[in-house]
Amino acid sequence: MRALITGSEGFVGRYLRAELTAAGYQVTGLDRTEGPGCVRCDLNDAEVLRETIREIRPEAVFHLAGQADVGKSWKDPAGTFLINTVGAAHLLEALRQEAPEAGVLMVGSADQYGRLGERGLSVREDMETRPQSPYAISKKAQEELGLLYARSYGMRVFATRSFNHGGAGQRQGFMIPDFAAGIVRVERGEEPALRVGNLEARRDFTHVKDVVRAYRLIMERGKSGEIYNVGSGKTWQVREVLDRMRGMASREIPVVPDPSRMRPSDTPVICCDRSKLTRDTGWEPEHSLEEMLRDTLEDFRHQKQRTE
Repeated sequence: MRALITGSEGFVGRYLRAELTAAGYQVTGLDRTEGPGCVRCDLNDAEVLRETIREIRPEAVFHLAGQADVGKSWKDPAGTFLINTVGAAHLLEALRQEAPEAGVLMVGSADQYGRLGERGLSVREDMETRPQSPYAISKKAQEELGLLYARSYGMRVFATRSFNHGGAGQRQGFMIPDFAAGIVRVERGEEPALRVGNLEARRDFTHVKDVVRAYRLIMERGKSGEIYNVGSGKTWQVREVLDRMRGMASREIPVVPDPSRMRPSDTPVICCDRSKLTRDTGWEPEHSLEEMLRDTLEDFRHQKQRTE
């Protein structure tokens, strides 16, 4: 099967390419930079995008491209919507015209749910979404566009709301990579302690390898026009995650609370209800939290070595 991955050079895109290739797909990437097996194309260049889709003739499209930084979305909301929403509209229209039979997976975010309060104990797809940032609103709009094309044109479109995931290659700006980078700095004597924020919240974490397998299975077995939560269905307290990573360190890692990192959360627990995903596709997570933490920590150690 011919597959197209937008945002193929990103963190998740590289893992998805490996997953699809191992499953026998013929994979082409689409990104703003050109590379092996990757076509350079801006989603907001509608004519070039349409020509690219015509040449590739994809049978499965995994739409990962986008601006995923919540903080940046507050600084540049218009730019975030241009990439995440307008870009998705151009992609859907190009597919409608040039590859209308292709399956399309629109990757969204659990941030679309917004403030959950007590609802965070078990987050289901049928819950009302209350997005609280330009990023989350742009992903919600992208999702609605995709489902509109499924209803209006009969296209095979699937949407995900993906919860926290990680692994080697994830950049700083997310909790686990930030912990890993800080631990490595303490291991190397560059800093005396790891500075941390709120450690009491409980969050759902999934290894990126499991996430991309879920994306493939949704494409193969999912129901068009449906939204799928992608998450482990288990939660861990942030303190527990940090303690496990400290236990993997080569030396003792002192921890210092940092008031600038303290962000009050009105959702102390966020747990993904993945029952629909498992029911429709048979997906179950296969990789442990420990594997994800170790992979991330080792990756930051190697990054340090490569810069010497």
